[in-house]
Amino acid sequence: MRRAFQDLVAEGVVYRVPGRGTYARETGRYLRQLGSIEDLMSLSQDTTMEVLRGLTRRVDIQAASRLRLDDDVVHTVVFRRLHGPPGQGVPFVSTTVHLPPSIARHIAGDNALQTGAVSTHTVIGLLEPHLDAPIAQAAQSITVAPADEAVAGAVGCAEGHPMLRVDRLYSDDADRPVELSVSHFLPEQYTYRVTLRRSG
Repeated sequence: MRRAFQDLVAEGVVYRVPGRGTYARETGRYLRQLGSIEDLMSLSQDTTMEVLRGLTRRVDIQAASRLRLDDDVVHTVVFRRLHGPPGQGVPFVSTTVHLPPSIARHIAGDNALQTGAVSTHTVIGLLEPHLDAPIAQAAQSITVAPADEAVAGAVGCAEGHPMLRVDRLYSDDADRPVELSVSHFLPEQYTYRVTLRRSG
């Protein structure tokens, strides 16, 4: 029982007041515990994706460089994710996904990636059945960045608001990049948790 309460405190679900007791925290935050590629793909189980700008071909020198492409053309989709009951979801992240043209062609006509589409998909979940090799890793970096106008509009905060920026570069088991995602999480609505274990 004590261990269960310790876990709930660590997750931010409850808080303790010495000498008084343990109380439920009413933050409404979305808590995500990640430890594998499968955990990232399971975002679709309890969140909704709303596409703000459908999958389109564009020139992006920085994204193309990070995807190790020979030219500067990528395919990009912009969406936000919401958690909560259907129709009452709270936006907690704005994400821009860049794909190499050779990968994007597999899902270019998918209705889930059209402007205005609402679904429970993830982009990597849509992609993986079409790939020659499975996604094997995601190289991730986490920083803090201010919300620009587009991000602020997507998640309902003020422009310049501090956001948790998470960049993920997904690669297949041949170490070929297949997706670059850049996400801006609203700290008031999102908690990021990673469990680290000893190897061996």
